[in-house]
Amino acid sequence: MTTRHKKPKTLTETLRQSIADSELPFIELERQTGVLRQSLMKFARGEQTLLLDAADKLAKFFALDLVKRKGK
Repeated sequence: MTTRHKKPKTLTETLRQSIADSELPFIELERQTGVLRQSLMKFARGEQTLLLDAADKLAKFFALDLVKRKGK
């Protein structure tokens, strides 16, 4: 089930939204990304942040690219 979301503004918001939108069980995300299920669950609930290597793995899994914008 897809719901409308505000466009995320930060990498954290984008990753959290990607996790929620995927509707994959955390155990499956762990298996496919190597990021611990407990870390994924706490991150998705907003209880903790991710280390950059974990964020990199998730960004790669969800095919997200970081793009530099012109201006500020």
